[in-house]
Parts: sequence; C-alpha cells; structure tokens
Amino acid sequence: MTMNAPTLQTGRLTLRPMRAGDFPAYAALMAGPRAVHMGGPFDTAAAWGMFCHDAGCWALFGHGALMMDLRETGQTVGQVGLNAGPLYPETELGWMVHDGHEGQGYATEGAARLRDWAFDTLPLDSLVSYADPANSASHAVARRLGAVEDATAPRQAPEDIVFRHHRGAAA
Repeated sequence: MTMNAPTLQTGRLTLRPMRAGDFPAYAALMAGPRAVHMGGPFDTAAAWGMFCHDAGCWALFGHGALMMDLRETGQTVGQVGLNAGPLYPETELGWMVHDGHEGQGYATEGAARLRDWAFDTLPLDSLVSYADPANSASHAVARRLGAVEDATAPRQAPEDIVFRHHRGAAA
C-alpha cells in the first residue's frame, strides 16, 4: 500500500509530512536525555534510521509520522506518528515533543488528530501506545486521549506499559 502523507489541522497545529530539514531537531531530541524513554539516547546514525522509518512507513503501510508545526508561527514543536513493521507488534500511536515545548498540550492535540484520522481512514479497530514505565508524561497523554492500559497486549519491550486506543472510544 502506498499513500502520500496528509496535512492535517487542529486548533493550534498543522500536522505535515516530514522534510529532510526536520532531521537536525529530531536528531537532537534522540541524542538527549529524554530519549531514554525510547531506548536511547541514540547516535546520529541510529536517529537517521528512525527518522527514515517514520517517513518510509507512508509508502509501506499507508501511515507514518507527521511533524507538528504551530499554525501561528510555523515553528516545529514535535512529531506524532503511526508506527508499524517488524519492531511493532501492533500499530502504535506515538508522540514526541521537542525540548522547550513540553507541558503545553501539543502531544495530546496532535495525537488526537492523527488517531481520529487513522480510525477514519485505516481498517484498524484499535491502536496502541507503548510507554516506558518511568515516562509519566507519556502515560498522562495516553490517558487524556482516552486510552486504557492493556496488560495482555504484546509489547515492543518487556517492560513497556501498553495503552490501547479503541475505535469510537476517543476522548
């Protein structure tokens, strides 16, 4: 399945396809201390592979990652994505907010819009979000999105907490 990445809008955000120019900020986030919640920090080569995965999922699966830009200024504040492939037991709804933009609701707003797009567009009954047990901020985003913990779900990593987003149960 191939699909061009859409551009989606929320009240404050434009969710847009990734561009090569997005990589420096992505690499900086992946090299930083917050990447520990995703198995990092990662060097530039590993971050590049992850960045290419995020973009390449559109061609392979019909979904992938979108960058979050502020509608007012165009500043990129993070990324939301739907991840799939051999490293993901189920399709994952994920989010990352760039340093300095945490705590402003961007992850919740962007992930809610991408989740709704996924349920409107893709033949999925649910999505999951994998979260490091220590990442309480990510747990809070999942709960604000209406996701519930699923103790029986297969995990990306054994220690992950899995939050399940059900079609029609959106918050």
